[in-house]
Amino acid sequence: MANEGCAFCAIASGETDAQIVFEDEVSLAFLDARPLFAGHTLLVPREHHETLADLPEELVQPLFANAGRLSVAIRDAMEAQGSFVAINNVVSQSVPHLHVHVVPRVRKDGLRGFFWPRTKYEDDAHARETAAAIRRKLERDEQPS
Repeated sequence: MANEGCAFCAIASGETDAQIVFEDEVSLAFLDARPLFAGHTLLVPREHHETLADLPEELVQPLFANAGRLSVAIRDAMEAQGSFVAINNVVSQSVPHLHVHVVPRVRKDGLRGFFWPRTKYEDDAHARETAAAIRRKLERDEQPS
């Protein structure tokens, strides 16, 4: 199901041209028009899903298997040492269609790991409380309605 006005749905449907590097029945990968480095690729589900949380469970495994395959192919094709694989959900998501960035990386390429400032927990207790809050939320979400 496409979403009218979505740039990535237009690429997936063939309405808009892109440099396609991979496609199957679940997903499509194409070069980012504004790459961090040559080879920077976006992998999208063919169906319109805005965030990872919106992606149906049966599409998660095939999408991430394709991301894994691309991470190796892009690394090797670009003669890189590794890759950076990332998803933004809502915040910093320039197109509201789930997309996985696969970026070739070499040491000292100028990227500083993550693109946001790092922080620390106040202490071990704060870290434990944070982990417990996440576990509680996961357990509540897994409870039958």
